[in-house]
Amino acid sequence: MSETTTIQIKEKTLERLKYFKEYSKESYDEILNKVFDTLEEGELTELAIRKIARGLHDIKEDRITTLDDYTKKRGLHLE
Repeated sequence: MSETTTIQIKEKTLERLKYFKEYSKESYDEILNKVFDTLEEGELTELAIRKIARGLHDIKEDRITTLDDYTKKRGLHLE
């Protein structure tokens, strides 16, 4: 078994960690490693930046569809 340690964190930090839990039994060690892995992956790719910019432009130009309108148009029902 791996060695473990205890760290002191503020309540606000604990709440922020809880926000990243994907399932109830996920450990804080897993959450922190997920965050570290994401940070190590680096900056957004150029493609991601272009897609975000295009999406923002579409919003500005009012070329958007609400989820409600999208589901109605396709006969879907969300609960």
